[in-house]
Amino acid sequence: MKVALLTGGGDCPGLNAVIRAVVQRVHNAGGTCVGVLEGWKGLVQGNSRPLHVVETDRIIGLGGTILGASRTNPFKKADEDVPKLRENFAKLRLDALVAIGGDDTLGVANKLHKQFAMPLVGVPKTIDNDLNVTDFTFGFDTAVNIVVEAIERLRTTSESHRRVQVVETMGRHAGWIACFAGMAAGADYIFVPEIPINIPKCVDVLKRRRAEGKNHGIVVVSEGAEFPDKGGVNLGVKDAFGNVRLGGIGNAVAELLEKETGFETRAVMLGHLQRGGPPSAYDRVLATRLGLGAAELVLDRDFGKMVALQGTQIIVTDLEAGASASKRLDANYYQEASVFFS
Repeated sequence: MKVALLTGGGDCPGLNAVIRAVVQRVHNAGGTCVGVLEGWKGLVQGNSRPLHVVETDRIIGLGGTILGASRTNPFKKADEDVPKLRENFAKLRLDALVAIGGDDTLGVANKLHKQFAMPLVGVPKTIDNDLNVTDFTFGFDTAVNIVVEAIERLRTTSESHRRVQVVETMGRHAGWIACFAGMAAGADYIFVPEIPINIPKCVDVLKRRRAEGKNHGIVVVSEGAEFPDKGGVNLGVKDAFGNVRLGGIGNAVAELLEKETGFETRAVMLGHLQRGGPPSAYDRVLATRLGLGAAELVLDRDFGKMVALQGTQIIVTDLEAGASASKRLDANYYQEASVFFS
């Protein structure tokens, strides 16, 4: 059996662990694997490379993806790119393809399977943890730990200069990273996309804590957070899947907080730092388990499916579920976090 793998969308800690697991399991069953380079773009252009057990065994702790990634959507130019993609799939004589990515990548996989009966299996990936089909995604734990470490480093300089520090995290539609990292780092306030930004309440909290003797403040804001009247902040640029590039809400919040409190306030946008570097131990294990589950689907020729985490178990569900609506932050987590800034 010949199996291809591709990684689409943004890079994410744990991608290489998935690749390693699939290659090992397919090899154990007597099959071979190839890697499609740069996501769907690679299949459109016919770019691939062999994947061997010895080569991939060492990549479990390596960040990013050895296959490269892109946000190419072949259905944007369907008449031109989809036939090329199918032709290259046939040229490689593939028996199956494992697509590792978020809702956009999995959405393409679902369309290809539905419309052309292509033998595809999906693995969910995003540091934002906003895929509706799975409880947690690999990469999320690593991102949270990176944000927490950054906040702890920023805290010392904020204390030294008696400043308020606003930390902008990733999180387009959901505030999982901001909420978890803010709670773990003991932030004074957390803003998430699910709840409109409340500057007056945050100002009250910061002023009260300053009066109580705390000489600095930490505020965490998700990039997708929005003001009740002005909305959010975006850079006016869209990717191949139509997603608007976000960034700058941290600066907007910082300016308002400084104006209303009189406290010197600085903003830091962590950006791509959150998804770079080696995956955490938790993410290595989760990614490995998902990779093994995806390989089993391939070996069973159970296509049009994907693996996901439900509780502590790896489950199987339809690919279509991975391309469905995004998962918002569970309100219970925010309510628990808000006890510390109510």
